[in-house]
Amino acid sequence: MKTAIMGFGNPCRSDDAIGIYVIEELSNLLKNNENISIFDMGTGAFEVLFKLKGHQKIILIDGVLNTGEKAGTLYKVPASEVMSAPQDDPMVFLHSIKWDQALSYAKKILQDQYPEDITVYLIAIDNIKLEMDLSQPVKNAGDKVVQLILENELG
Repeated sequence: MKTAIMGFGNPCRSDDAIGIYVIEELSNLLKNNENISIFDMGTGAFEVLFKLKGHQKIILIDGVLNTGEKAGTLYKVPASEVMSAPQDDPMVFLHSIKWDQALSYAKKILQDQYPEDITVYLIAIDNIKLEMDLSQPVKNAGDKVVQLILENELG
């Protein structure tokens, strides 16, 4: 089974980079696995959607702001919830596409080849200042997501 892993975030905005951190860690651990494609959705996101063709599973990782929970709180969102409210906003800026918009557009692009096996990991964040470092609680949550993906999603 071919799996696409997509990390979202801005590496210049502290904890917002958590999705990018996770895919970089996975890239290092899964270097030669031809059944796994890892996509940085922080840049050139729209072009990546066309590359999802041929994948049977999608895993997304992103930070989520203003949850009311402490930074580092981890959420695993069921695919049914992801698909219940896809966004179709013609005014979306391509460099700021979010995961729900990405899935909505991917479904339109891939049509009957759109995978039904979708997992979304969200990590609560507080700090989106212009900084290059992740806070420790968010980094710890990112490391936990890496382990969850390796142990539960790719088996």
